[in-house]
Amino acid sequence: MRSVLIIGAGRSASSLIRYLLSKSESENLHLIVADLSLALAEKKTQNHPNATPIALNIFDADERKSAIEKASIVISMLPAHLHIEIAKDCLLFKKNLVTASYISDAMQALNEDVKNNNLIFMNEIGLDPGIDHMSAMKVIDEIRAKGGKMLLFESFCGGLVAPESDNNLWNYKFTWAPRNVVLAGQGGAAKFIQEGAYKYIPYGTLFRRTEFLEVEDYGKFEAYSNRDSLKYRSIYGLDDILTLYRGTIRRVGFSKAWNMFVQLGMTDDSYIMEDSENMSYRQFVNSFLPYHPTDSVEIKTRLILKIDQDDIMWDKLLELDLFNPNKKVNLPNATPAQILEKILSDSWSLEPNDKDMIVMYHKFGFELNGEKKQIDSKMVCIGEDQTYTAMAKTVGLPVAMATLLILNGKITTPGVQLPIKKEVYLPILKELEEYGVVFNEQTMPYFGYNPDLF
Repeated sequence: MRSVLIIGAGRSASSLIRYLLSKSESENLHLIVADLSLALAEKKTQNHPNATPIALNIFDADERKSAIEKASIVISMLPAHLHIEIAKDCLLFKKNLVTASYISDAMQALNEDVKNNNLIFMNEIGLDPGIDHMSAMKVIDEIRAKGGKMLLFESFCGGLVAPESDNNLWNYKFTWAPRNVVLAGQGGAAKFIQEGAYKYIPYGTLFRRTEFLEVEDYGKFEAYSNRDSLKYRSIYGLDDILTLYRGTIRRVGFSKAWNMFVQLGMTDDSYIMEDSENMSYRQFVNSFLPYHPTDSVEIKTRLILKIDQDDIMWDKLLELDLFNPNKKVNLPNATPAQILEKILSDSWSLEPNDKDMIVMYHKFGFELNGEKKQIDSKMVCIGEDQTYTAMAKTVGLPVAMATLLILNGKITTPGVQLPIKKEVYLPILKELEEYGVVFNEQTMPYFGYNPDLF
């Protein structure tokens, strides 16, 4: 049997493992599911006859190399910074590799060696990055094939809570890594291009510059800008495009409320707060407020944020129990961002019966035969439960499908790559539809911008 080594059995691996096991008989596969926690690997494989769970410490070079050498193909579902040693071993033993992570500089540096060994190192084949690339390139290539010229490309994606599980004032719960949510937008100004002009949004105002989106049957959303929208301009072949913008989707009102944390300084991850372990939630809030001999923490918070007692923003803060003097942070040597993450996790963790939701929205503006046109492409995916979430499905299924296509010789282009070629995106997007990941495309009046006002 062909041996598929899956390294990492965390949340994103659930749908990936289930899919490959469902194909294991017809495709002659045996899965080796490796994780630091043997119990987790066992839980994900569920005693399936075509799967072997193993404990694997990837920092043990001999252990790691032994597992990779025996595999027909390797899937790494580890955090992005841990892929590189896996990749080097795959190069050493001439094994193809699949990951869902962004291509790092270290991974890209292997490209020539990977090509010379006729290997495929497929990256960015999850959700975002992944399904966003594939669904975008499909439409862009179709427009070009008709002789159209791209004018505008906007792309938005968000991991949200499903409508039936949306029961807090923020209309949000953590469906993925909470730390990434808390640190979103940091590390430099967001940059994009609008009507040929470069635009920059510094972190301090990022969450007050949003765009509204309407999705049929799901209502209104908003999106704030990703840090670098220009990253894929050349990769997508959009060097001459007038407008290029990528953003993160939230429910309307989230960004304005989140901006309160930014303005207070609670999202800062650059310094440690003294005696954080013994700090109460109330003391944490008060740390960012000026001293006053008589005003309460609540009054000082409202004054500095310029919100009234009957403002929904105030209700959102109260809902998080931020001012509780009895709740302790219990995190030693913590940064403000780490403490905020802890506080939010109390309120925003998914309940056992909660479901998550993925929303993706692309806008394509183009000129064809002298006429400006627009196509809007939208996808909504609802999770099944806490194990087979929408996030696990949209990250894991494309990884699994790409793995099979590589094994079966349907993807042949060698090198370190992302899924922007037709041999990759056409079969995967088609098969994803069978699993409820469907893009609905609509022709719209061209959105554009007023060039006199940009």
